[in-house]
Amino acid sequence: MYQTNNPIIKHKVGLLNLAEELNNVQKPVRLWGYPEIRFIAIRNLLTMVG
Repeated sequence: MYQTNNPIIKHKVGLLNLAEELNNVQKPVRLWGYPEIRFIAIRNLLTMVG
């Protein structure tokens, strides 16, 4: 689970946590109307940083 206090990326971290909890990327992406390719890029960046 990812955590942050940065208000700029907090929304994106919430999306990542939801996908991890559901064990599914497509459900939260469709639910939030977020492009899947952008989700994957954010996930990759956070795994490199964290």
